[in-house]
Amino acid sequence: MIRAGRGGIYSEDFEKGFAAVGWSRLGDLTQYSDTASLRDKYIALYGNEKPIATAGAIAMILKFRDHISAGDHIVSYNPETRNYLIGVDKGEYSHQPDVIGDYANLRKVHWLGKVSRDKLPQKAKNSLGSTLTLFSLGQNIIDNFLAILEGKEPSIPASEDGVDEQEAETTQLKDETVAQSHELIKDKIVALSPEEMEELIASILRAMGFKAKVSPKGPDRGVDVIASPDGLGLTQPRIKAEVKHRKDSMGAPVIRGFIGALRDGDSGLFVSTGGFTREARYEAERSTFPLTLVDLDDLANLIVSHYENFDLDGRALIPLVRIYWPVD
Repeated sequence: MIRAGRGGIYSEDFEKGFAAVGWSRLGDLTQYSDTASLRDKYIALYGNEKPIATAGAIAMILKFRDHISAGDHIVSYNPETRNYLIGVDKGEYSHQPDVIGDYANLRKVHWLGKVSRDKLPQKAKNSLGSTLTLFSLGQNIIDNFLAILEGKEPSIPASEDGVDEQEAETTQLKDETVAQSHELIKDKIVALSPEEMEELIASILRAMGFKAKVSPKGPDRGVDVIASPDGLGLTQPRIKAEVKHRKDSMGAPVIRGFIGALRDGDSGLFVSTGGFTREARYEAERSTFPLTLVDLDDLANLIVSHYENFDLDGRALIPLVRIYWPVD
């Protein structure tokens, strides 16, 4: 597994035939003839405040450069589209600045296809929750991916030990737990019906201190959720929310249409569990009305941030339990 940057920011760039990691200030990784020279340079550039984290980073850098071989399966994940990209390494490491953002260390990959997270068995999902930039996957996880790509049911049992334990020890368990919890919450959201999604958005707004209601059903419903401090829309901010619960990303025309329905005093909230295209985000940024786009990751974060104030209806839609963690 090779992460495409924080939040999968470089997922689209990976699809051009690469997998990449950062640590670009190190330059071309082939210049380091041994681990000691790499470690010295790493500490000079990035410091050594947490020696365990330093050791983990160096282990991942060396694995990316030396231990991945031609024919190895490579997996990456786009959390916005909830798709895993599955491919085969071509056996070529290179240092190419400006090809994939600030990730200058590249490997060429022949991508075979994509697998939706929703099609994976639950145990496989649990095994893929690590926050590490790069980690090993068990063969049973790969077999699940390949079976789905071939149109078969992923009938092979997936154990939960797919993450390389030695490397997993180099990252904080808390980060692992939070990341896995985040993905599992997203799984719960995806399982909701469109009507339940609208109720969830209303519950979030109520938890934030607004009086919110779902608009009545009809041939032309307009906005899906309306919220304001007084519940009547007479006081500002008056929030109008559009909720799209589908796999496809929302494009610029849909955002322009939503902006066209806003009036003076309105603030727009557009929720899309399928995410947004770059053009759609650009349209939102240039809107003359206050407009916030919320994708699936944002929605999961909002739920966690305001869950303590959720009403019974909201808690019934997304049942969660609090986990306490010791202070460092």
